Amino acid sequence: MSMQSWLPLLILAGPLTLGLIIFMLPENSVRTRTTLNLLAALIKLGMVGWMIWHVYRGQHFESRIVLMSDFDLAMQVGPLSVLFLGLSSVLWLATTIYAVGYLEGSPHRSRFFGFFSLCVAATAGVAMASNLFTFLLFYELLTLATYPLIVHRGTDIARRAGQTYLVYTIGGGTLLLAGTVWLYTLTGTLEFAPQGGFVRTLGQAHHADLTAIFMLLIVGLGVKAALVPLHSWLPQAMVAPAPVSALLHAVAVVKAGVFGIVRVLYDVFDIEFAAQELGVTTPLAIIAAVTILYGSLRALFQDDLKRRLAFSTVSQVSYITLGIALAGPLAAIGGLVHLVHQGLMKITLFFCAGNLAETLGIHKISEMKGVGQRMPFTMAAFTLAALGMIGMPPIAGFISKWYLGLGALQMEQNWVIWILIASTLLNAAYFLPIIYAVWFCDPPASWPVMRKPTHQETTWALLLPPVATALLSLTAGMLAALSFSPLEWALFIIHSQFWR
Repeated sequence: MSMQSWLPLLILAGPLTLGLIIFMLPENSVRTRTTLNLLAALIKLGMVGWMIWHVYRGQHFESRIVLMSDFDLAMQVGPLSVLFLGLSSVLWLATTIYAVGYLEGSPHRSRFFGFFSLCVAATAGVAMASNLFTFLLFYELLTLATYPLIVHRGTDIARRAGQTYLVYTIGGGTLLLAGTVWLYTLTGTLEFAPQGGFVRTLGQAHHADLTAIFMLLIVGLGVKAALVPLHSWLPQAMVAPAPVSALLHAVAVVKAGVFGIVRVLYDVFDIEFAAQELGVTTPLAIIAAVTILYGSLRALFQDDLKRRLAFSTVSQVSYITLGIALAGPLAAIGGLVHLVHQGLMKITLFFCAGNLAETLGIHKISEMKGVGQRMPFTMAAFTLAALGMIGMPPIAGFISKWYLGLGALQMEQNWVIWILIASTLLNAAYFLPIIYAVWFCDPPASWPVMRKPTHQETTWALLLPPVATALLSLTAGMLAALSFSPLEWALFIIHSQFWR
């Protein structure tokens, strides 16, 4: 077996094996557990970096295991899949470091990191899947592996949030399975086929069936992508620990949903066929636009910091869906690059929220006055990421919105410009008051007692990840023209895979 064949399997098997080992470790094996987690994250990051270099040079990595007739466990790493795989690898390392510091002294850490590793494996499988069967397997594994993390605290509210999560995601998975089975009965294949989906060969007589299948697939994926009205599970899941919130919003769950939508539009239906023959992309763009505005409006009225960030995610992730649904190359570039940019900025915000909660016991925005004096590095990272979410140049979020606007004009969808303007104003309305309160309001007469006493503002494991991801958000915007930037990779994907 060549390196091109075994490397995807190794990337998948590594975190799966690690998870099984960690489950068996006793709670007091802190050093062993931490070493294994960090070593595995670094090795995976190195392997993915090696793959990115070779994919850029034109190589593809493919592994296939025959399970039954016409149903193979098939993985392929090309430009699109490596974008998601690379993002998840970088942010898994950051989240691992953060989780080690956040959960210090907490119970059930072996259980937490065991399921954490299973989520890593499931996300890698979603990224590398080269057919709908494989995608569905890992997509549902991600659901099952994430549930124990959401209910990790074991409280009544955590269990209720977990039950809501399961109802939504299993329901969405059922619709996704139904659409997949129906598609297979019509086409006899579930293989992803960039630039010319296999549904083109069916003829106009099957267009009604294909439209129904498209709806089943998009609704099934739209649950994890938090499209309105399928989003309600996400704010409720904020009772989970901060590393889990980062996992849900920036790395795995919502990104798996929106990545699946990208796959369906490009690799199953073909974007031009979906737009011109079936006419399903405009309704999807409208749903994404409604989600963008609704999420921002709901965020505006939340005092709980994590809930405000959760509704911000509902809004921000739909930029990706909107960009893809506009069915043009420039808008698609904006959507794909926002997959990376939103991940960097949103994980920074949740890390910072976790620092406030874990160090000072601050959970509400009304409690954040003057906190920049107490935690300057944490709040500097928060400020940078929040300004990026608004779309302030030169931070990464500006690049995403710029290309989405250009793409809307290219496709003569001028109404999208008004959506972008309105959402930007709403982003400013719910982020700028926080920034003002943090830096320009007087702090309370007495600060809360630090929950984790330290000579610095917090422990290094909690401080290093948000500062690093905030700087990556800034770097991704300032160096967007360089060949290794997320923007250039999105350009590479669009021109090498979808529009030649």
